[in-house]
Amino acid sequence: MVDTSAIYALIDRSDDWHEKAKNLFKKLSEQDVDLILTNFILAETHALILSRIGHELAREWVKNLVWKIERVKEEDEKRAREIIIAYKDKSFSYTDATTFAVMERLKMNVALAFDNHFTQFGWQCFDA
Repeated sequence: MVDTSAIYALIDRSDDWHEKAKNLFKKLSEQDVDLILTNFILAETHALILSRIGHELAREWVKNLVWKIERVKEEDEKRAREIIIAYKDKSFSYTDATTFAVMERLKMNVALAFDNHFTQFGWQCFDA
């Protein structure tokens, strides 16, 4: 599963995680790893690129997107609400929580993310 934090780091050369993101995406591409993101991550990433870098790059990113998009289902949203309510000491966003729910549904346990919420929830993150 690919998170907004990793995608944005790859795109924004001034991001602190840019080099690590570049290396990870290259490594995963060479290993022919299937990268997946949710439709919520697509929306969140597009909005972030749009607001921070501009509409041209946001449009190009959407136009050239080749990764598989896994749609968030109603059951995932129900599970996301359960996650947000249960983890009172965490600041998981709704997108984070829906991503966790989709990962549970797909029996995934590894994410490409620089967002500490993934490890707080117990997921393993790729390392360069």
